[in-house]
Formats: sequence, structure tokens, C-alpha cells
Amino acid sequence: MKFSASQIALLINGKIEGDDKAQVDSFGRIEEAKPGQLAFLANPKYEEYLYTTQASVVIINNSLQLKKNIAATLVRVADAYTAFATLLSKYQEMMTQQLSGIQQPSYIATSASYGQNVFVGAFAYLGENVKVGNNTKIFPQAFLGDNVRIGDNTIVHPGVRIYKECVVGNNVTIHAGTVIGSDGFGFAPQPDGSFKKVPQIGNVVIEDHVEIGANTTIDRATIGSTVIKAGAKLDNLIQVAHNVEVGNSTVIAAQAGVSGSTKIGKGVMIGGQAGIVGHIEIGDLAKVNAQSGVSKSIEKGKAVTGSPAYDYTASLRSQALSRNLPELEKRIKELEALVKQLLNEKVN
Repeated sequence: MKFSASQIALLINGKIEGDDKAQVDSFGRIEEAKPGQLAFLANPKYEEYLYTTQASVVIINNSLQLKKNIAATLVRVADAYTAFATLLSKYQEMMTQQLSGIQQPSYIATSASYGQNVFVGAFAYLGENVKVGNNTKIFPQAFLGDNVRIGDNTIVHPGVRIYKECVVGNNVTIHAGTVIGSDGFGFAPQPDGSFKKVPQIGNVVIEDHVEIGANTTIDRATIGSTVIKAGAKLDNLIQVAHNVEVGNSTVIAAQAGVSGSTKIGKGVMIGGQAGIVGHIEIGDLAKVNAQSGVSKSIEKGKAVTGSPAYDYTASLRSQALSRNLPELEKRIKELEALVKQLLNEKVN
């Protein structure tokens, strides 16, 4: 599928410099793009490639001042990175919309229902009373348990497992291998040292415009709901435990783990491999550095790092002091020698 520079500019509200009829049919990195491809420049350190790229069309920032002539047609926008992301999203949406219909073999319970322009891939399973909205795509080998609800324009990638009673909103993307609604880790210690399982009878609610990476696990609540609020983005290989609440537009990087009943606010950023204990609150706009161990609640807007995690700025000062310890030890020894020498001179 080909697009002209003028069509691209219309989609991203850009201004053209060059041939508005220049056409592209694929995407390429600016340093290696070929004729007929679209590239973008957002990071100034790649500017040198702008003057040598073979891309037919390049998206750049309005603020960029050219130092040389270039062969490519330019589309200037306020934010090249965001504009390029918008184009990729529209392209992906167009490609996905072409999928429709029910592939065989697949299993759809007689009580299940689905909207218009739905795609159900081969070997998918839709249990009793499942409801799937319009334009939603269920890829091969996905499992939707009884009474699962999925909204419009949602993509469930291959091998996703959504257990019974869970709810997924509109415009959600769930990547391959993710498990939603598995039992929370609830066991009651017994006098004999054994553990009695606590039944997990709640569910998981995923609100609109959420994206969940591959092989992430979100446990169902013991009672009530584990909730991922609108706009949240979860990376691959994340563990979200029972009764956790992840706030609007919060982002969590890969391999992080959130223990049960913790409440995470809006706009929080959590780095990779961070571990968060249960029954605490992470305030809005807080930041948790990668590999941090969070053992107590964090105030709104505060940044923490380390294990146990504490104030980010204080941690940097501590790290600086730690690096200087050998030099400080040397200076202390020199001072001790000087003091000893002065005492000897005083005695003599």
C-alpha cells in the first residue's frame, strides 16, 4: 500500500518541504532507509544521516534548522517522534482491520456473542456467555473463559489466557502469552506448618486504552477486582498480584513485581525489575528506579531508588560518597599521621 507525502502530512498535521507527490510503501530507520521508505528524525545525534539518507520522505521537527541540502521530501511537525508513532499506529490499525471472520477449527460456545467485524483465529476458545465487542481481534490459541467481557477495537494476541469473569475494555492490546485472572497467591498458614489455599473469587478489570506486554501475569482478586486503569502501559514479564490497583497512565517496565493489595496512583513510572511489597500506596506521579525494592508507601511526586528504596537525590549523594571512600580513607590516614607528628613535636 502506497502513501504520498501529502497524504502523510494530512494524517499528522505536517507541512511539506519538497515533492508532495513523493510516495512510500514501507518504513525505515533514517541511517539505512531505501528509496520508497518513510523515516523520521527526532534525536539530534542522528542529524548527520538526514543529509545522506535515501528515504523518500522524512518526518522532522519544526525547530530543526537544515545545514545542507537534502534529497528527501520533508514533513515538518511539532514532534517527529509522536507523529511517527501516530503513523505506525494508523498503519497497524489498517493492517489489523483487514482481518475478519471466524477461522476453523475454533470453539465458540452457543451462549457467546460477538459484534461486527470481529476476527477469531484458529484454535481460539470462547467460553459460555463470553461477549466480544466490535472490531476486536482474537488471535489463534487465545482462551476466553466463561463470562469474559471484551470491548471494542481490542486485540488479544496468540496464546493469551483470560480466565472466567474478567473484563477487558475498549482499545486494549494484550500481547502473546499473557495470563489474566489466574489465582492470587493466597494461602493461610496452619498449626501443623501446612498452608490452606484461600479461594480467589474476584476478577480482573482492565480499563480502556491499556497495553499489556507479552508473558505478563495479572492475578484475580481474592474478593473484588484487580484493576488496571485507563491508559496504563505494562511491559513484558510483569507480575501484578491480587487486589492491586494500577492507576491511569502509569507505566511499568519489564520484570517488575507488585505484591497484593498495593495501590499505585496516576502517572507513576516504575523501572524494570523493581519489587513492591503489598498493602502500600504509591502516590501519583511517583518514580521508582529500576531494581528498587519498595517496602513502604511513597508520597506523591517522589522519586526513589535502591533496596530498600529511598529518596533518589539522597541516594545519588550516598553513591558519590561511597565512590570517594578510598580517597577519604587515605586522607584520614594522612591526618592521623600529621596529628601524631604534631603531638610528638609538642612532647619534645
